[in-house]
Amino acid sequence: MTLLRWACYGKYKCFKIFFTGGALSQTDTLKRGLSVVRRAYCSPSSQDRNIYLIDEEENLNCNEDKSINKYTNRSHTCGELRSGNVGQTVTLCGWLEYHRMNKFVVLRDSYGETQLLLNDKDVQTNETLSDVSYESVIQIRGTVLSRPKDMVNKKQATGQIEVLVNDFKVVNKAKNTLPFNVREFQKAKEPLRMQYRYLDLRFPQMQRNLRERSALLMKMRNFLVKNHFVDVETPTLFKATPGGAQEFIVPTRFPGQFYSLVQSPQQFKQMLMAGAIDKYFQIARCYRDEGVKPDRQPEFTQLDIEMSFTDMEGVLGLIEDLLCSSWPEYLNPIPAKFQRMTFTEALENYGNDKPDTRFDFTIEDCTELFKQDKKLLHTDDFRACFVAFPKEYANLSKVVKELMTGLANKHPKAKFVQSKINTAKEWTSKISKLLGSHVASKFVEENKIQDESVLFLAYGDKRDVLSLLGKVRLEYVNFLENLGIIIRRKGMHFLWITDFPLFEVSEETGRLQSAHHPFTAPHQDDLHLLQTDPLKVRALAYDLVLNGNEVGGGSIRIHDPSLQETILDILCIKKRFDATHTGHVKFRMPSAWRYCFRTRPTAFYFT
Repeated sequence: MTLLRWACYGKYKCFKIFFTGGALSQTDTLKRGLSVVRRAYCSPSSQDRNIYLIDEEENLNCNEDKSINKYTNRSHTCGELRSGNVGQTVTLCGWLEYHRMNKFVVLRDSYGETQLLLNDKDVQTNETLSDVSYESVIQIRGTVLSRPKDMVNKKQATGQIEVLVNDFKVVNKAKNTLPFNVREFQKAKEPLRMQYRYLDLRFPQMQRNLRERSALLMKMRNFLVKNHFVDVETPTLFKATPGGAQEFIVPTRFPGQFYSLVQSPQQFKQMLMAGAIDKYFQIARCYRDEGVKPDRQPEFTQLDIEMSFTDMEGVLGLIEDLLCSSWPEYLNPIPAKFQRMTFTEALENYGNDKPDTRFDFTIEDCTELFKQDKKLLHTDDFRACFVAFPKEYANLSKVVKELMTGLANKHPKAKFVQSKINTAKEWTSKISKLLGSHVASKFVEENKIQDESVLFLAYGDKRDVLSLLGKVRLEYVNFLENLGIIIRRKGMHFLWITDFPLFEVSEETGRLQSAHHPFTAPHQDDLHLLQTDPLKVRALAYDLVLNGNEVGGGSIRIHDPSLQETILDILCIKKRFDATHTGHVKFRMPSAWRYCFRTRPTAFYFT
């Protein structure tokens, strides 16, 4: 048996490698329609097993059928036929979308729709086809006809033609009653669509999403291979690792022994770097037993990348080039360089670490004004901030007030005020009594707040204040846009977030924990703070944000064993890490960097 493998190199040449059980002569090669053997390699382990490297010109394959219908029982897709096909006999396969007037049938597949015309003279076929239930799978054979001019559908790609049915067969008949019809104007609610996912997948939007995701990942793969990255598949069954999200446990046939599903290929990637595989990537499946959110799932896929001997600038440049190279052609091009913002800047201006920069109205600080009243200084980390929206976006209806109050109730350490500024530059809330009318008026003037503006103000604990106003900012804009008021700018707004903190305080235990993971390298300028003020140490970590959604994240690894032990000591988890977790560091792992794009629902959602 002959095994054939393909590998393409360059635009005009390709190579074929044959593994054969005996010697393959030049004459035999020519008889197979191939070019002359350029080089032949003999296996050192067996003289009767030869490997032949054959060079071919690209034009040998110029007649190769690249049709989408190759290897199928159809001649065309339901979205392929045009006026140039009139008179041809075609075979179509698809789902019966609906009947009309006992004369027309619409057939749909993944590529579009085609109208079928039933033959008036073939009564039996007409009656049989008319009785077939919606969403049944059928195959038809017929002749392409031009539609009458008054029946041309300009909104449909195949609207100039119809197919006269000569013969058909029902491949798979659907039930007479379906949970919902596959029609854009009759979309069912999401829970029902999830229950019958196989029906939901037939909608054009779902088809488009899956195909775009596939095309994007393929472009990314090609870019990385071209830049000498190695695609390595790593195990999904591993031992439990300390830190990070809760893991899924997989029992084994041996009592008391189990596996854990990997949260990411982290340990394996580091082994590859220590093993001199300096550029790695993988379309990796990851598992995390954490709460389900719109942008979080217990099982997800990510494009995982690791590289040795680089720094942050090299990393960011690689990802920017990767995205520019992979970006869909039908979308507006993205900039070659992305905007950058530090973690502190994002928190101070937007209230979170994944800011939506498609609209303004950022968080403004007014702490100095409130510090004049010592009664308010009830916390060590006091902060007062506000977000203002001008008159054209002012809406303090009952619905808005209830929405904002609900958000404020989730931040007990922050006092919240929502008010309108009238034409006399006076507040319509009780805050003016707290500050005094003079101070309140001065606040409006100093911050140049327009008349009839809406003001959302919070004061108290810094963390709660910024978090609350960040959510208020987003929810208020969402509310206005649901009313038809467009505020967000169009386009894809990429943003790098850098200088994350290396440590944070756990809300549950009150102890230090890694903000990212315990293998993240600290910023070189902050090493002296590790023992004295660890919360001020910045991490060499960075996230990529797209339109307010995190779509990727990365960091520089610790490659110094003594520094790694110091970090584990600070976190009080050194005993939980044995040689299997950190052995690759002790055996001189190079400076390495990791990055991953998560293909969760929000990642690269194109509109």
